[in-house]
Amino acid sequence: MKVGISACSNGLFFERENKIDELMTVLREAGAEPVSASHIYARTDEFSGTDEERAADLMEFYKDGSIAAIYDISGGDLANGVLNYLDFDLIARSDKTFWGYSDLTTVINAIYTMTGKSSVLWQIRNMVGPEAQLQRKRFSDYLSGDAGSLFGINYRFLQGKHMEGVTVGGNIRCFTKLAGTKYWPDMHGKILLLESLGGGSGQIATLFAQLEQIGVFDQAAGVLLGTFTSYEKSDLEMSVYDLLKMHIDKDLPVAATREIGHGHDSKAVIIGERMNF
Repeated sequence: MKVGISACSNGLFFERENKIDELMTVLREAGAEPVSASHIYARTDEFSGTDEERAADLMEFYKDGSIAAIYDISGGDLANGVLNYLDFDLIARSDKTFWGYSDLTTVINAIYTMTGKSSVLWQIRNMVGPEAQLQRKRFSDYLSGDAGSLFGINYRFLQGKHMEGVTVGGNIRCFTKLAGTKYWPDMHGKILLLESLGGGSGQIATLFAQLEQIGVFDQAAGVLLGTFTSYEKSDLEMSVYDLLKMHIDKDLPVAATREIGHGHDSKAVIIGERMNF
C-alpha cells in the first residue's frame, strides 16, 4: 500500500530530516510504502515551494491510482495558499482520504465544503514524537481494522446532554481563515470542533467573538472543545469554556475532550462525518 506524504503548509526545517526518515521507517514497518512530495523542506524562508507547486504535489497524489491515502506532515500558516490551485472535481471522484492537523484545518474543511468528502484531523508525525509507542500501536490497530483505538474519544458535556451532526472545524485560528471564502462550510446543524496550540485569553476570546458575529453559534448543533495547549498552561483565571459562554446561548450543547488537539497523545477525528454525542 503506497501512501503520499505531503507538506501543504510551512516547509519543514532540514534539522527534522532524521525524524522524517524515522517516520518513513515506521510506515514501512506498518506495511505502508511512503512516497514523498517534491516540496517538503523549507527552501526560501518558510516556503518549500510556491502555493501552486505545493498544490501540484498534492494533486499528483490524487491522480496516482497507486496511492491509497495522503498524510500531510506540515503545519504553520501557509496551507490556505494552496486552495485556489486544487482540482476539487478530481478530489471528489477520488477514494483517497487526506490526513493532517493544525494549519491543514484549512485544506480539510475546504475539501468537505467543495466535495462533501471527509478527511482526518491527525498528525502522523505523532508516531515519532514523545508518545511514539502509543501512537504507533493506535495506527497499527487502525490499519488492522480496529479504528476505535485511534478514533474513539472520551468526552464530557459542559452544557446540554446530546448533540448530533456532521463535524467540521479543527484548529480555531486556522479554521477562521476560511471565513468569507467559498471554502467556508455551511454551519447549519454542524458540530463545531475547536482546539488550539497557541493563544491566551485575548486571542481565543477574539476568535470566539468572530465566530459569534458571523452567526456560527446560532447555526451550529453543538460545540466540541478539544485541548487549548498554551492557554491551559498559562494558569489563567477563566477557562476556555468561560470565554465561550460569553458568546453562545445557554441552550447550545457544549462538550469537551482531552483527546483531540495538539498533544502528542491526541487521537484522530473525522471532519465531514456525522457524529452523535
